[in-house]
Amino acid sequence: MKESFWGIFVIMLGVTSIAFIFFFQTATNTDEQNYILLKEITEAAMYDAVDLASYRKTGTVRIDREKFVENFIRRFAESVTIGNTYRVDIYDVNETPPKVSLRVSSTLESNVTDEIIEFDISNRLDAILETPY
Repeated sequence: MKESFWGIFVIMLGVTSIAFIFFFQTATNTDEQNYILLKEITEAAMYDAVDLASYRKTGTVRIDREKFVENFIRRFAESVTIGNTYRVDIYDVNETPPKVSLRVSSTLESNVTDEIIEFDISNRLDAILETPY
């Protein structure tokens, strides 16, 4: 009888450990995915928003604010996970020199026990477009 209780204890400990590992892995992957996605999409949207007419005329690199926001939102919406809720805050878009500041927040819900646990994952990025001479 004593050995069977130890067996049940080991099995329950293993199931609990796997549940915690799965929960924290999901949170870590969501955070890492959001950051990489934010960085890559911001860079691509900034390159797409470069005002070529202004560059040809004056030689200064500037981005179009509306074009950047449109490209960023479109690319971000195409690439995110459907099951999560995202909030995009664009704080600052400087046209000359090209600089953007933005934050992406998402809510991760998990049901490890009977109650739902929510985590707010927030990534902030300040990006400056660097171009070679």
